[in-house]
Amino acid sequence: MSTAEKLMKRLLTVLTAVLLAACASTGTAPTAEREIKTDSDQTDGDRRAAIRLELAQGYFSRGQFNTALDELKLALQSKPDMREAVNLRGLIYGAMGENQLAEEAFRRALVVYPNDPDTLHNYGWFMCQQKRWETADSLFDQALAQSTYRAPARTLLAKGVCEARAGRMLVAEKTLSRAFELDPGSPAVAINLSEVLYRNRELERARFYVRRVNAQPEQINAQSLWLQLRVERKMGNAAQVEDLALQLRRKYPQSPETQSLDTGRYDE
Repeated sequence: MSTAEKLMKRLLTVLTAVLLAACASTGTAPTAEREIKTDSDQTDGDRRAAIRLELAQGYFSRGQFNTALDELKLALQSKPDMREAVNLRGLIYGAMGENQLAEEAFRRALVVYPNDPDTLHNYGWFMCQQKRWETADSLFDQALAQSTYRAPARTLLAKGVCEARAGRMLVAEKTLSRAFELDPGSPAVAINLSEVLYRNRELERARFYVRRVNAQPEQINAQSLWLQLRVERKMGNAAQVEDLALQLRRKYPQSPETQSLDTGRYDE
């Protein structure tokens, strides 16, 4: 499994967004005044649903999927059409390996919220995990086509990793380069772009991106050190390889990357 795949397995998150309520008017009533929505406008059901959703997201991020699903069900009892909740349901089922339920959940979410970019993104990543490459690519493109979407770099990242998994390395390079243009500060984008460039034998460029990550102490991890080590090794830079190997063994002695280093498995 490549570094890109390992990193992207951690990618799945639920992005919360502000829901805008439309003010309706009748033919006889005066036009409703537009007001800024504040916490006081929330109903008790809204507040209960928000609390349960936050709990569900926390449990989901920690891998406690059954508990997350329980909390999510309680959120949907309070607010059946809550956008973030109907979206999260598909992610939880997918993480539990309930693929049919996950797909049904994403489809129901798109019925309630047609063309919702977050749902399209998550559904696309789920399809990528199922190796349904064409469907995944189409869903990512639909998400990116939404004019109101505020996280295109996130979807370009997922799309690029999915293209790489499908063996479309040159296409993946272009997609991840676009993601980097939009979000140059993202270590996930830089690492995945570097990984694809390494696979495409663009070693100078691969080193440029991974070194950007490893130059920031708070961003360094076993994956980033291992990737730079492999790049430097291909380039014949023995001193840098030795230094990176020392860092990897010292900081992450039990990591899969260190095990690969110790057994000489550089390109698995």
